[in-house]
Amino acid sequence: MIRTPLMTVMVQAVRKAGRSLIRDFGEVENLQVSLKGPGDFVSNADRKAERILHDELAKARPSFGFLMEESGEVEGSDASHRWIIDPLDGTTNFLHGIPLFAVSLGLARDGVPIAGVIHNPATDELFIAEKGAGAFMNDRRIRVAARRNLADSVISCGLPHMGRGDFARFGREYGALGPKVSGLRRTGAAALDLAWVAAGRFDGFWERGLKPWDMAAGIVLVREAGGYVSDLDDGDKMLAKGDIIVGNETIRRDLLGVLRGV
Repeated sequence: MIRTPLMTVMVQAVRKAGRSLIRDFGEVENLQVSLKGPGDFVSNADRKAERILHDELAKARPSFGFLMEESGEVEGSDASHRWIIDPLDGTTNFLHGIPLFAVSLGLARDGVPIAGVIHNPATDELFIAEKGAGAFMNDRRIRVAARRNLADSVISCGLPHMGRGDFARFGREYGALGPKVSGLRRTGAAALDLAWVAAGRFDGFWERGLKPWDMAAGIVLVREAGGYVSDLDDGDKMLAKGDIIVGNETIRRDLLGVLRGV
């Protein structure tokens, strides 16, 4: 595949951050860890990866703004373009030695995601997509799964945990959906959930309570892989509302129908 200059910049930044993370992942027990909230850990590795991404991207595109998980919002002179960064999605996995985590980098133009890179340095899987150019994993074209029946499908989801989420609502959703699907899964990293839908590993995914940096890159990946993306009200306000549901046209529609019925 031929990468545009923009995608080359994004991949280089993400891979550099990934190399930093994987070094720290090898010494995870020695990391200095602080509590950011109940069940929500942040480490030196997280902050260091974000600094790398910021510095690399600011050097390449100095006019673009930033929205970063740890450092917040930085306005740029170009009001139309903004990098949306999660330096370590799946921090809890990372700190427990579970190799399901990712660097997630999205670029939004006028609030709409137009390019995304998601990289799991533990498995050396690199997912990239740019609007109109398709979606790829390690330079191989990827497509969403073609299954049309929920009964044949494996669906990923977000699970409530300590300090976050509506346990009662999820219980109702699980009760309605569980008997209708082949299986429900949770990776612990929404960026990977979205990338894996794009790659056809999961047939669909939904989650509430997300932030823009959890979704921006994955939205582009799923769309460029032929999938459909919406919020849980069947609109396109995912980044504003913090909820998302994805799949091929049929699975997303049927999954949404089940969830909206509980």
